[in-house]
Amino acid sequence: MTPRLSYLGFHGVFVLPPIVVLGALAARRTGAWWDRTGFSGLGIIAVLAVLYTTPWTNVMIPAGVWWYGEGAVLARLWYTPVEEYLFFVLQPILTAFVLFHVHSRAELSLRLPVSHRLAGLVGGTAVCLAGWTLLENTATYYLGSLLFWAGPILAIQWAFGLTYLWRVRHTVALAVGLPTLYLWIADRIAIEWGIWIISERYTTGYALVGLPIEEALFFLLTNVFVVQGIVLYGWLVDRSHELPSVPLLSRLLERVRRLRPGTRR
Repeated sequence: MTPRLSYLGFHGVFVLPPIVVLGALAARRTGAWWDRTGFSGLGIIAVLAVLYTTPWTNVMIPAGVWWYGEGAVLARLWYTPVEEYLFFVLQPILTAFVLFHVHSRAELSLRLPVSHRLAGLVGGTAVCLAGWTLLENTATYYLGSLLFWAGPILAIQWAFGLTYLWRVRHTVALAVGLPTLYLWIADRIAIEWGIWIISERYTTGYALVGLPIEEALFFLLTNVFVVQGIVLYGWLVDRSHELPSVPLLSRLLERVRRLRPGTRR
């Protein structure tokens, strides 16, 4: 099936325009989080997104969990289209730009109780284990792979700062929810137009207004990674004076903190 739009065209229609609009608005808003802390956090998350997601997609695609419409992609690197790698970077930018509009801070020491960190670690590990059990069934393979893949990241983020994330939960919920809803709509259109096709064999068959729940969960989880990662990075920079003395790390964080314009907090 020849899709109505190429994967690159999908970026041009659905991904790049909101990035441009959100970025332009944030650059003009005094209250937006538009400084070196936010951008350095986004840069770190974008690099990690590429590194962490690449092995996963290159297992899922040859397994037949999803594939692409005829002529929808320009080229592939390994099994993954180059447009997919581009999306690994563009989605964090889109989600981060939403976060920059709604971001807030809370006063909380980095020295959290061990029990709080343990709770976060256990929560993320439970997600991973749930995914592992679902991998055994063909119909839950995509769902299980998502949870198994997401669990380690959630465990790290929650073990580091679940308490802080709870303090700023309204910001996190809004920054995750808005781009997730938008990408659900865009993904539903992309599937309808045949840009990519989701396997019926490896999915549960449950859908959210025509969008497979696995796809809905993918965008929810990835946006959670982005928002939590940048929020926690900002918290770390704010409280860098509490860190043990590691000369190089301390200098880097202090430099980021000092370069942040006070009027754009």
